[in-house]
Amino acid sequence: MKKDILKSIFKTSKPIIGMAHFKALPGSPLYDDNKGIPDILKAIEKEIINLQQGGIDAIMFGNENDRPYLTNVDPITTASFSYLMGKVSDMIKIPFGVDVLFDSKATLTVAKAVGCHFVREVFTGTYVGDLGLWVTNCGETMRYRERIKANHIITMFNINAEFVNSVDKRPIEDIAKSVVFSSLPDILLVSGNITGEKTDLSIIEKIKKVLPDTPVFANTGVNIHNVSEVLKVADGAIVGTSLKVDGITWNPVDKIRVIELMKKVKEIRKL
Repeated sequence: MKKDILKSIFKTSKPIIGMAHFKALPGSPLYDDNKGIPDILKAIEKEIINLQQGGIDAIMFGNENDRPYLTNVDPITTASFSYLMGKVSDMIKIPFGVDVLFDSKATLTVAKAVGCHFVREVFTGTYVGDLGLWVTNCGETMRYRERIKANHIITMFNINAEFVNSVDKRPIEDIAKSVVFSSLPDILLVSGNITGEKTDLSIIEKIKKVLPDTPVFANTGVNIHNVSEVLKVADGAIVGTSLKVDGITWNPVDKIRVIELMKKVKEIRKL
């Protein structure tokens, strides 16, 4: 069963993956050239410390600050992301993954280079929205994964991407069933409309009904107030905004918020 991968990678049921967001990387409009890479490195080191000391199960590194987003990132993004991951790799004591927004090949490239356990991206579908018309090519991406010998890296497919609408008008559970059949994901993710927005749990319920053996995670909007409700339905969650100072996405990780959330999660796991 695919659910076995959860304990094999995360060593627990209902894993919680905390987000470590890089400050804007070189090449993006918000990058601070005066402070440069050393400032980004110092900030991400603090994120790792606070997440690990807070008891998080795993860490996902992302470039959420590289706004406006690209679906085909520049080489400087991949290089900077990989460099920073290499600098902090010795600090990471728990499973970790990456998401180079919104480029699935770049994500796999970085993951392979730095020894990640998992990746998150939008691998399938056609979308329209803030990112323009976005057409993915999962077959090409998965063949690239094979070529670089990255098949051991767990893939998390976000099947309802943020900031866009799917052109595919099939019911979401039909899309999920089709994706599992045709595109070979390890884990499915369900998101809200934008970063930090609550995931519609009814969508997860619909998907779980047709795919009982496929892990499905809540990808956005999870916090200490709804985590019990979320984990009754989902097999795990990725948490970012609610773990930040004052619950603001662009702020640093608040270790106290991590401790409080994970205390709640541990209570849930005992039930």
